[in-house]
Amino acid sequence: MHQNPLLIVLGPTASGKTKLAVRLAEALNGEVISADSRQIFKGMDIGTGKDLSEYTINGKAIPYHLIDIKQAGERYNVNEFKEDFFTLFQKLTNQKILPILCGGTGMYIHSILQNHEYTAIPVNNELRDTLNQLNIESLRGRLSSYPSDFTKQADHSSHKRMIRAIEIAEYLVHNDLPLIERPEIDPLVIGLTSDVELRRQKVITRLELRLNEGMIDEVRRLISEGVTKEDLVFYGLEYKFIAAYLFDELTYSELKEKLAIAICQFAKRQMTFFRKMEKDGIKINWFNNAELNPDELLDGVLTAFKAKYFFP
Repeated sequence: MHQNPLLIVLGPTASGKTKLAVRLAEALNGEVISADSRQIFKGMDIGTGKDLSEYTINGKAIPYHLIDIKQAGERYNVNEFKEDFFTLFQKLTNQKILPILCGGTGMYIHSILQNHEYTAIPVNNELRDTLNQLNIESLRGRLSSYPSDFTKQADHSSHKRMIRAIEIAEYLVHNDLPLIERPEIDPLVIGLTSDVELRRQKVITRLELRLNEGMIDEVRRLISEGVTKEDLVFYGLEYKFIAAYLFDELTYSELKEKLAIAICQFAKRQMTFFRKMEKDGIKINWFNNAELNPDELLDGVLTAFKAKYFFP
């Protein structure tokens, strides 16, 4: 078997990533490392879709990592994720346990595969306050004034990402970035996809289920524990829209309709990011889980795994 294998399962929301990752962990003596930017927070279970019961299969509990490691109300960033991931990766690899990275936060996964050093560059709030007043064309003009070596990885797709690119370039003009030694990884990236209409139906069904399970009460409890509305907006769609409902900015029917649309749009953005990863040279082995039953999907991924890591 090759040195330092890493099996990655990615896909948009409601694509069945966790179920597949758990079955793979059982079959391959693996443990799951979450690549979800929200499941790290305690008490945010329904809205983030932790579905912790899925980590038990055939009576066996599959160990998982980077879930419930922060208190609700705290923050977490890509660089913290990288540090935590590489610590876990080295530990599991030393124990001859297969690390299985599973999630839909493309930025987290991309940072591991590309080993982006720039994630360690700190936030400059004063600079951000200035840049927030500029339109995207002005931001592009400002970014072009920096040396190309500092901007070649820049993402021009949004106002927010342009600001981050300028923040990085400004830091590099005045500071050296220390090189951090990381363990080499040999990844196999598995992507789950389906047609858009099926994905939409899964999103709507899952949203209805989570509302029935008490997702609104979960957000109400977070507010009572001191989590601010600003924090809830930061934590993403479910928390943002439910907070608006609880603060009488939306009716219940508006909440369901607008949140379903927003989650579908989010899933589309996730797929766009994964396609960008492919353009950056990352090979993703796609499986359409609408065309395969769970056993066929598992067999297909296991075949790809053995083809990569074991000699014929």
